[in-house]
Amino acid sequence: MTHNMLGFTGGIVARFDRYMLSQLILLFGFYGLVLVLLFWVNRAVRLFDQLIANGQTAMVFLEFSAMIVPGVIVFIIPIASFAAAVSVTNRLNSESELVVAQAAGFGPFRLARPVLVFGVFTALFMLVLTHVLVPMSQLRFAERQAEISENITARFLTEGSFVHPVDGVTLYIREISPAGELLDIFLSDERNAAQKYTYTAKKALILRTDAGPRLIMFDGLAQVLNAKSQRLSTTGFKNFTYDISALLSGPIGGNRTVTQIYTPELLDPPVATLSETGETRAALRAEGHFRNAQALYSVVTAMTGFSMLIVAGFSRFGLWRQVVLALGAVALLQTLDNTMLDMARRDANYLWLVYVATGVGVVLNIVVLIMASRPSPRDMRRRRRTLREMSRIPAAGAA
Repeated sequence: MTHNMLGFTGGIVARFDRYMLSQLILLFGFYGLVLVLLFWVNRAVRLFDQLIANGQTAMVFLEFSAMIVPGVIVFIIPIASFAAAVSVTNRLNSESELVVAQAAGFGPFRLARPVLVFGVFTALFMLVLTHVLVPMSQLRFAERQAEISENITARFLTEGSFVHPVDGVTLYIREISPAGELLDIFLSDERNAAQKYTYTAKKALILRTDAGPRLIMFDGLAQVLNAKSQRLSTTGFKNFTYDISALLSGPIGGNRTVTQIYTPELLDPPVATLSETGETRAALRAEGHFRNAQALYSVVTAMTGFSMLIVAGFSRFGLWRQVVLALGAVALLQTLDNTMLDMARRDANYLWLVYVATGVGVVLNIVVLIMASRPSPRDMRRRRRTLREMSRIPAAGAA
């Protein structure tokens, strides 16, 4: 008899875990999709304006849009996991499913098991994103931006006609040789209202540099007209360098940023990486550890959404006060997380600070679940009443 009862209870527990976990994953996907669309649209609108202004096609826009999605997902995962935990817990409470589970002997720590499994799922997803997909997509994004910029530069090199890359700039090239030399070039720059610049040269070349494309002109003349005094100054030159990156709309490929570097390189950055990013060793290592902390933090947000609501018990009027408290707790943990990251970036001896917010969140959830394990007298009376009602059901069926 006892063995059968344990098997029956174990079956209920397993079904309840699967049921609650499926609800968490379903709502996590829903909230995640909505939030990704909201944040993606905000960034995609600016990206669309930039690419269309440069004459790119819709396929290029879709390609670029796909590359920014991993970074957006990383940002919304903790929010979506928290929202899913709050929604599922609130619904199970309002429909008395949690009351029945607790009356059957499931304590807060036992009920938290599917939420913990859900948090681990989101953490693993976050680890894949932060360590692999985000750096990969950011690197490819920078490479494609550089390619687009080069295409824009090539579009300006039209021989035998005047082109206007931006307002106030006029460029004319008589001929482009098979070797890529620009012959008989004329460049007028009237963007400065106080002074107008005109350059002419027999020959010119475009040189790609880390700082962007440069126009190198040879054997030419530079003329500067002062708009106020109408005085014209002329200077001959053997070679002259003109920065044409300002004529291009959009960033130019160059050094990598922190988001484009894979985690092993951040945790042990070589001197070349320090020089490339302009960051300190402590800052790069803190960023590498922060990627792990982000994954752990998604577990904390899910558990906070559950624990802050389960501690209140059943309420016919909902748990909106507890929802507000849960939001406040997550906001404080996020503020602490950002503060600790800033401190860890300044000194390599304080790298452990990036995990402080997660540790505080774990302690908070344990304390709250312990409080929930000690029901009030009202909860005890309600559970006894529920058990009595459940005990009558088999008798009625037998009658």
